[in-house]
Amino acid sequence: MKSFSSFLAISLVMFGTAPLAWSVQDNEGKSSIVESKQSQSEQVKPSESDYYPITAFELPPNEKIEACGFQLMDDGKMAVCSRRGDIFVIADPLAKEVKASQFSVFARGLHEPLSLALKDGWLYAVQRPEVTRMRDEDGDGQADVFETYADGWGISGDYHEYAFGSKFDKDGEMAITLCLTGSYTSDVAFRGWAMKITKDGETIPMCSGVRSPAGIGANAEGVLFYTDNQGPWNGTCGLKVLQQGKFLGHPGGLKWYPLAKDVMGEQPISPMTGSRMPIEEGKIKQLIPPAILFPYGKMGKSASGVACDTTGGKFGPFEDQLFVADQSDSTVMRVFLEKVDGVYQGACFPFRKGFSSGNVGLEMTPTGAMFVGGTNRGWGSVGPRPCAIERMDWSGKVPFEIKEMRLNPDGFELTFTEPVSESASDVGSYQISTYTYEYREEYGSPEVDATEPIITKAVRSDDGMRVTLAVDGLQLGHVHELKAAGIRNQEELPLLHDEAYYTINRFVTPEN
Repeated sequence: MKSFSSFLAISLVMFGTAPLAWSVQDNEGKSSIVESKQSQSEQVKPSESDYYPITAFELPPNEKIEACGFQLMDDGKMAVCSRRGDIFVIADPLAKEVKASQFSVFARGLHEPLSLALKDGWLYAVQRPEVTRMRDEDGDGQADVFETYADGWGISGDYHEYAFGSKFDKDGEMAITLCLTGSYTSDVAFRGWAMKITKDGETIPMCSGVRSPAGIGANAEGVLFYTDNQGPWNGTCGLKVLQQGKFLGHPGGLKWYPLAKDVMGEQPISPMTGSRMPIEEGKIKQLIPPAILFPYGKMGKSASGVACDTTGGKFGPFEDQLFVADQSDSTVMRVFLEKVDGVYQGACFPFRKGFSSGNVGLEMTPTGAMFVGGTNRGWGSVGPRPCAIERMDWSGKVPFEIKEMRLNPDGFELTFTEPVSESASDVGSYQISTYTYEYREEYGSPEVDATEPIITKAVRSDDGMRVTLAVDGLQLGHVHELKAAGIRNQEELPLLHDEAYYTINRFVTPEN
């Protein structure tokens, strides 16, 4: 006698609405595959896991490792810091399976360390009140020397005062981003700022206008970017560039300019609430717009860790691009950046979903392995586990994707990872719309000022690797949401991800 599930599967096949294959199991537990005639002539669309499988690490029992930062050590072990104040070391982190027995405690009792870095044999941890360096001098596997490397900012005890740090650059310097006190105010010195830490441990104000950072990392040229989260003066999450003396949008910490006048110059004027970023940028000379706006609810809700693929192709076809985690949606996104008239802008793309917890920490190793760590404590996440450490590797198969999206004077140029078919020359294969967000003191913003540009022409290159789109109606300061559901490759497979979101901060002109 067949089970109800078997009956349902067979019934759907008979009526022509079954998926490509059903696994049918009878009451004796024997399985078979039932396929429709229609499905036999169709190709199965590959999934993200075919290209980038995820390996979940077994965590030690009775340990809650809310992994927010990673650092590959000189001996090949991986250090990981937890929000709860602990640092663990993972032996053989690239193993096919990582067991709880591979974890050991390196340090305990820190004040919410969220980032790690390595220099000259010292492990550096960015805590709430300071950057601490530590090392194991007696060789027992645990840190026994702890030194304050840098401080110079305040803490009030408010839960929101996170601090995230970068790796050291070629000059031995690093940067940290300091979250506001809550969402609106800066109750102690330099909350809502980014700070530079020199090779000698001196703390120097770098940028004002930070709200709620959750990750910081350098691009392939060494330029630092950080993620800022939706809230007051941030209509949606964004990726922002860190440049000395600049203002990044949130006025809550402007009152600390008298302490930074010698390195920051004149205090910016406060923005007008309810305005738009290009309008206020024209008034406030220090203001830099977000390089990327991550559309809220479409590309996550809480952008976090940042990593760059500088592996020379060991992580697939996206060399030198940035990857950005999202805590709420438990995803990793992909970012293509370009510079137009001296200002960063570009496109973001979906990349990988299916992680176990709320992603925060992100680390790319020279071997092409991406480590992802997370927590859902304090915020919900799509990934159901309270915390997780996972590794994402490239399978060696090339996904069919939009690799790059560049702005032209009259539209966009798309570059693909594989040659496209004639479908890419059909304007009907695409849809495009635009919108932006209010620049306002209220928490977040809906999409506003929506427009619908017209794609008038799609020209495919001779090798099929590029398509030039002529677009009437490009909008300054808007996200340009492109859907390319009609595109197929030479094997008639659709794109793995058929959407892209380009933020225009500057138009391309003959002069730039």
